[in-house]
Amino acid sequence: MVVIGVGNMCAYVRNVKGLAFSGMTDSGHWLMMDTKERVGGFEGAVAPMEMFLQAIMGCTGMDVASLLDKMKVRYTSFEIHEEHKRAEEHPKVYTEINLTYRLEGDEIDLEKVRKAVALSMERYCAVSAMAKGSVEMSWKIEINGELV
Repeated sequence: MVVIGVGNMCAYVRNVKGLAFSGMTDSGHWLMMDTKERVGGFEGAVAPMEMFLQAIMGCTGMDVASLLDKMKVRYTSFEIHEEHKRAEEHPKVYTEINLTYRLEGDEIDLEKVRKAVALSMERYCAVSAMAKGSVEMSWKIEINGELV
């Protein structure tokens, strides 16, 4: 199936079996979503709520990597880890998301990293911007294994 948007971007999902869905984004990329077996899934793909967390980390990660490159900050590795809390009652939304930006490398300029992360989280990352107001978000930075 090909979905063509007229004037607007569009995407779709299709039920595969049980609670597993395949989807196509407006850019033409496929993705799979699934859930836990105990509720009718097959545990064969990322759950939608997990995908949301990955989207936040991917969005801010791309921002930060791009900004650090422009600032000429070199690193040997860059990861983002998250910890979250969810409401106990349905719809069981995220109530708190805490991101840790972890960089490894020689002579990493902490102030430039702080600036890049702040710019991403306060200005550029559309995914985290959409979450603002509905979930408490925080971040911290680790350089070479040390929280700074």
